[in-house]
Amino acid sequence: FFFQASNPGQFENDSDVLWQRGHVPETIVYHGRVGINTDAPDEALVVCGNAKVMGRIMHPSDSRAKQNIREVDTNEQLRRITQMRLVEYDYKPEFASVMGIKNT
Repeated sequence: FFFQASNPGQFENDSDVLWQRGHVPETIVYHGRVGINTDAPDEALVVCGNAKVMGRIMHPSDSRAKQNIREVDTNEQLRRITQMRLVEYDYKPEFASVMGIKNT
């Protein structure tokens, strides 16, 4: 089962527009990079703008991937935090305009 863009003329060849149903129910697979609000994604998925998640973002760093989880000395951690360098900044105008950031 393959999906094709509604405007195939905007792509150079059919291999650019092929999506297929995944092996897991209710999944769609695209082998390549996907960009939302960008035509130059440099990672598997690049979203330029806000993203709304109506569930959990699963990441291999959650507790299911860890062992020996234990509480730490909060006083020691607060001492470490006071040694951090905190900064404020403004985005460069050329970056902000490309990324769609209005409040720099």
